[in-house]
Amino acid sequence: MKMLRGAEWFGGNDLEGFLHRAGLKVQGWPEKSFANRPIIGIANSWSEATHCNANLRELSEHVKRGVIGAGGFPLEFPTISLGEFFLSPTSMYCRNLMSMDVEEMIRGLPIDGVVLLSGCDKTTPAMLMGAASANIPAILLTSGPQLSGNWKGENLGSCTDCRRYWSELRAGNITQDEYNSLETAIYRSKGHCMVMGTASTMASIAEVLGMTLPDGATIPGPDARRLTMAENTGTAAVELVNSGLTPSKIMNEESFQNAIKVLLALGGSTNAVIHLTALAGRLGIKLNLSMFDSQSKEIPVIANLKPSGKYLMEDFYYAGGVGALINELSDFLNLECKTVTGVSLGENTSNAQCFNKDVIRSVNNPIYDEGGVAILRGSLAPDGAIIKHSAASKDLLEHVGRAVVFENPTDLKNRIDDENLDVKPNDILVLKNAGPIGGPGMPEAGYLPLPKKLLKSGVRDMVRISDARMSGTAFGTIVLHVSPESAVGGPLALVKNGDLIKLDVSNRTLDLLLDQREVDIRRKRWKQPTSPEYFERGYGKIYVEHIQQAPEGCDFDFLNGYTSVETHIDVDQGSAGHHTG
Repeated sequence: MKMLRGAEWFGGNDLEGFLHRAGLKVQGWPEKSFANRPIIGIANSWSEATHCNANLRELSEHVKRGVIGAGGFPLEFPTISLGEFFLSPTSMYCRNLMSMDVEEMIRGLPIDGVVLLSGCDKTTPAMLMGAASANIPAILLTSGPQLSGNWKGENLGSCTDCRRYWSELRAGNITQDEYNSLETAIYRSKGHCMVMGTASTMASIAEVLGMTLPDGATIPGPDARRLTMAENTGTAAVELVNSGLTPSKIMNEESFQNAIKVLLALGGSTNAVIHLTALAGRLGIKLNLSMFDSQSKEIPVIANLKPSGKYLMEDFYYAGGVGALINELSDFLNLECKTVTGVSLGENTSNAQCFNKDVIRSVNNPIYDEGGVAILRGSLAPDGAIIKHSAASKDLLEHVGRAVVFENPTDLKNRIDDENLDVKPNDILVLKNAGPIGGPGMPEAGYLPLPKKLLKSGVRDMVRISDARMSGTAFGTIVLHVSPESAVGGPLALVKNGDLIKLDVSNRTLDLLLDQREVDIRRKRWKQPTSPEYFERGYGKIYVEHIQQAPEGCDFDFLNGYTSVETHIDVDQGSAGHHTG
């Protein structure tokens, strides 16, 4: 005979059972509220330091309604929260830590299923990674995108347009007062960035993977329909427990292939390549960069969304959202993949319609003929690099230029606006030591600012190369994730001022045009940079010893694969809360 983990935990007649029940009764819950009911954890990443997640408290209350209405009992608990704006050195540094937090809370608490409340970009992959590792019934609910910004009659998207206007400020084309007025005009509501940045990309991918309810990615944060979705998510969580449907039964090789294709069609964030690879690894599924590139040559960009296009997430929702985009891509996708609804992806989207053919284009009328992301290899990136060519300048996609080198992000900040900097429009800006180890944490430093003196002369894009990441909201001809990174001795570490570099996106190459003899000489002279002091203890020590490179998803090497939490316990083997993980 089997019983639910939560029922076993709270049903014992011994001391442990007594204490477990007492812990809820002291909070005002009578035993009838939780006895023999599915216990649904609500993992809440709300934080005042993560503004994208500001509405998760309200959403949580509506999730609870759904759980209770479906016969379950909600048990809310906090998790680490990763806000990109406030967290130093970068939220990516703590993504794996958050995933471990989520996994361990799932394992340690008496829950039968879990609702994951996320928003800001790293919180979504971190929560999915943690839930995948524990492999209990799980469903994701994001905060939803912000309403469109508006300034002087122009619709704006964060932070694509704040970056664009920052360049105009530095060029002297707008005043500081004007730029300051953008601060309340571009962020008008609760929710995450309303362009197809990392948060919106990962939310869309979660929907395609089957881990959210339909329209889960696109309903704006302030929209009353997101509250309704929260209640429906709570209901669905109970149904997942009753059916025994776990992440490993939903996210399989076919669903990850779907996710890759939709990522490319969205012109989505380059960060999603890292996050998808890491998430798949938690389920024992191997993704490699070649998978992304081969599909990129087949799948066009059809979502006309910033930064690759011109519209915002609010427009995407009104146009039909992810469901409409899936239908447009139906010939490329496996629509039989399971979802948290209990039915297939195809059944979820069968009634989805496109209401604006300029926001969601047809595959025969794309905004870009290839997928938004291309993978580059060559003597500068033997293990791969990535470029969002859908948001790049077409005239720079085949380019040979002279390297202007910055040794680290601090060096970049100190010298980029120096009037004496030897830099010309056709040069290539190169940033070193900003990868997983060198950053540390692979910060979003890849969006190298253009030198002020070139901005003043009218330059608005240059080829930029680094081992860093960039925000999914950013744009330009920017090569990222160069691997191996410079901090571990990758070829990027050997680049000097004046070296010629060749970028050829059509042929997928990135090369340092340097004689092999000179390369060998420089390698012998290279010395590895000193790690920050906090790498000598605590989480920093774990990080530096176990972090993998970008092509492996920047996950820890000991977190590959999953070990399921047993949610249905043999009665004769249970022990009132002991050995339930």
